[in-house]
Amino acid sequence: MDRIKRLSYEVLELHKSKCSESFTDNKKLLDEVAIVRSKGLRNEIAGYITRFIKKENREKEIKKSKTDSLNDENTPIEETLKIEKEPEKEPEKESEKEPEENIIEVGADTTDVSEINEPSEEKTE
Repeated sequence: MDRIKRLSYEVLELHKSKCSESFTDNKKLLDEVAIVRSKGLRNEIAGYITRFIKKENREKEIKKSKTDSLNDENTPIEETLKIEKEPEKEPEKESEKEPEENIIEVGADTTDVSEINEPSEEKTE
């Protein structure tokens, strides 16, 4: 673990309740609770703490939204269905009816009537 993470975790262990998502607030907190000799080091630690807190809060929100959505799915939803009666159709007149179509199967096995009635030409001995 590098130096920035180690120092940030030490500050978070002792003062997590005081840390926030604001970089400037975390810089001020570091000035109060720790002795950091370098301005750059202080900024890096404050930045890491800020990212850590934001990530933690984001994960909490996602977890909360997932549990809320699961609870919403489990609760029964009452819906009333409004069924409208379809208007009755008037009986069609014979002249308006469409003519019936003859269906012819293409490629079907059909036997010719002449083949059935004619005796076979094979000779039996």
